[in-house]
Amino acid sequence: MLDNPDGLSTRAQVFLCRAGTRQPEQPRLLTDFMQVPDRSGRLIAAPLELTVRREDFAARFGGLRYDVRRSVRIGDERLDTLRRWQFDLLDMVRAERTGWSFAWYGERVSSPVFYLAHTDGRFGVSSGGPFLEVCPSINHLIEGHALMDELYDWEPVPPSSLEAWVPNDMTNAHLGELLAALPPVPEASGPCDRWWRSDELAIRLFQGWTGSQPRPTGVMIWSRNGQI
Repeated sequence: MLDNPDGLSTRAQVFLCRAGTRQPEQPRLLTDFMQVPDRSGRLIAAPLELTVRREDFAARFGGLRYDVRRSVRIGDERLDTLRRWQFDLLDMVRAERTGWSFAWYGERVSSPVFYLAHTDGRFGVSSGGPFLEVCPSINHLIEGHALMDELYDWEPVPPSSLEAWVPNDMTNAHLGELLAALPPVPEASGPCDRWWRSDELAIRLFQGWTGSQPRPTGVMIWSRNGQI
């Protein structure tokens, strides 16, 4: 990824150049030799689609690490954090309703979810239940991280979700007016996690990382001058 960032925006490439490192991949069993449980729990040889996607993930992202700067506002207090993401495979593999998913480390923080990549390319999570889509691809995830890091010097505006698994369900009519005037950021957006940004205002809307139906909506807002 660091040597061949094809498909990423200039913003994401600059972010990876500044923040990204690549560590040697830890010894692991290649997917070709794995026995994985099908939907009935029976162990079978890893199917071809799983082998191809999992090994492609390892080749492109394995060993990648970076820190994402993030600012949120809780009441009157600004909270600045640095979150490390680690793109190393874990052993867990799941048969999904369609296709397969496989686990990787993800965000290095205490979390009630584990991080998955689907064989159709999507990034998602699970809290022990079904696969919950977050982004259409790992590239979309990285684009969102690059954008969040870029906004670190802006002022976070309440209400603001502190964690993706505890979103603030947002139904503010004023929010719709703000979004109507903002250009979207398609390279960082998908049906479950969407970004808009101008030179003065940025908004992220996302579906919470929870199995509750419908999934609650979280919002994060940043303003260059602290006003909206």
